[in-house]
Amino acid sequence: MTTNTSTALQSTEWMSPGANIGAYIQGVNSIAVLSAEDEKSLAEQLYYQENLDAARRLVMSHLRFVVHIARSYNGYGLNMADLIQEGNVGLMKAVKRFNPEKGVRLVSFAVHWIKAEIHEYVLRNWRIVKVATTKAQRKLFFNLRGQKKRLAWLSHDEAKAVASDLGVEVDQVYEMEKRLSAHDTGFDAPDSDDDDNAYQAPVYYLEDKRSDPAMQLEQEDSQADSYSRMASAMSELDERSQDILQQRWLSEEKATLHELADKYGVSAERIRQLEKNAMKKVRASMEA
Repeated sequence: MTTNTSTALQSTEWMSPGANIGAYIQGVNSIAVLSAEDEKSLAEQLYYQENLDAARRLVMSHLRFVVHIARSYNGYGLNMADLIQEGNVGLMKAVKRFNPEKGVRLVSFAVHWIKAEIHEYVLRNWRIVKVATTKAQRKLFFNLRGQKKRLAWLSHDEAKAVASDLGVEVDQVYEMEKRLSAHDTGFDAPDSDDDDNAYQAPVYYLEDKRSDPAMQLEQEDSQADSYSRMASAMSELDERSQDILQQRWLSEEKATLHELADKYGVSAERIRQLEKNAMKKVRASMEA
């Protein structure tokens, strides 16, 4: 099917359930189901001749099937009209790709595409934070959530059985179970919260003060001032004292007292005294 065919399908008004979901369902249920012969004839017209009217009739005759599938996802707390709408998109994709020469009914071919679109919608909108991103996680999400309707927390044997059935690790089953049991939390405190409870909102304990531009600028200014004061204080020392402090405190590979003693031909105790005196002078200069 060409792009024009896909565009024509998507622009039709009957593809949207709208606000009156009851009237929509009643309307699609009133559309006659195609016989195998009529379906094959329409599919051939679409496949070989790109007949847009044939595409429209194929889609319309299967809208009731989309409603049936969408109802099975009603437990996710999402708008039914949106679920049906996403399923209709999957139906259109199936009609576009349907090959009448394969010898299967359109409904059998379309179920994969319908569920795929609904699954994507559920995963995008069920939680603010995504609970499943990889193909294995998505499969685990829908299978495990279906079982959780009749089970409490999984026992180890039940988790192993689920992992074996789905071809995943047991740890992944436990991780998904925790995600399914979690709830989204508002970042800000609700307006109804009093002062005693408001502090529990994440906005208060997740604040990262390091990202405050004012504090960053203050820290940078303070650090620059410290470096400037130290450089000024060091410049007031003699070359030997500067070198001792540099080697003992400011170098990545710090020199020992004995190494500096050998360098200047004095005792290690003398180097320690020079270091101590130089540190006192630098400290006094920086605090002045």
